[in-house]
Amino acid sequence: MTDNLYKLPQNLLPPVDDGTCNHLLGMQISSVPLMSTTGKIVDLASLSARTVVYCYPRTGRPDQDLPQGWNDIPGARGCTPQSCAFRDHYQDLQTLGTKVFGLSTQNTEYQQEVVRRLHLPFELLSDWKLAFTKALKLPTFEIESMTLIKRLTLILCNGKIEKVFYPVFPPDKNAEQVIEWLSKNQ
Repeated sequence: MTDNLYKLPQNLLPPVDDGTCNHLLGMQISSVPLMSTTGKIVDLASLSARTVVYCYPRTGRPDQDLPQGWNDIPGARGCTPQSCAFRDHYQDLQTLGTKVFGLSTQNTEYQQEVVRRLHLPFELLSDWKLAFTKALKLPTFEIESMTLIKRLTLILCNGKIEKVFYPVFPPDKNAEQVIEWLSKNQ
């Protein structure tokens, strides 16, 4: 089975800013319906409240091995610690009047297990058809026949991207970075 998914290993290579998110800031996002872990369809373009969407490659499961070479891909490792950090800071984000969603290309059933296991108080959105990813031209990578989103976080307001965190590293500190930015940009 896999090593501890809840902790980041030492000596992970940090991702570099390859410029693949430069086009996102200020973009009005396209209307793309996404299935939520609650069984609802969510269209991020139609939300008026300030919304945090953290995009991550994939969450692992304790009973499954990680893809071969996962720790060697800069920025791949850390989806579970990132999700747990957003869970642990959820009340702070609510106090700032912000909705939170996680988004990956994993299917809803897989994500529902993650929500239960990690006790996430927010919904995860599935972009398993890559519709949102393609509409926004989000950066991706491939491993073991999976197309995965590179880790990034978007802050939306009225369907417009007002802040992009990319690259995100270390992932377990992303929620704190988001809260700091939101606190300064009320």
